[in-house]
Amino acid sequence: MHQSRRLTGYEDTEIYQLAKQLAVEIHRMTLEELPKFEMYEEGSQIRRSSKSVVANFVEAYGMKRYPGDMIRYLTYSLASCDETKSHLEMLHESGSLAPERFEYFYGQYRRLGAMLYNFRGAAIQGRI
Repeated sequence: MHQSRRLTGYEDTEIYQLAKQLAVEIHRMTLEELPKFEMYEEGSQIRRSSKSVVANFVEAYGMKRYPGDMIRYLTYSLASCDETKSHLEMLHESGSLAPERFEYFYGQYRRLGAMLYNFRGAAIQGRI
């Protein structure tokens, strides 16, 4: 009989799940939807920044016993989230990303940014 894996730690968080889902979606979008010339320009940059949101959040979560380090990595994650939004804006304004895809991704990254901001605030206040 197959046993489901019991998740513990960062995998349980809504932030991680959303950030990872979006990084995968961004990765696919850049390879399948963007003009070829963007694959190595903005496409490469947005793939890195979206994956950095995830990686820095995971590092922050692993630093829970060290509040200063945790807050620093949460700040990096939040900054990468903002960077990803900036890349989305550039792709949209240059006409390389369809308006409905921009609206979807931008809205999701705004939501994720708010979640990260609130999580970081809780860490700063010592509630995590």
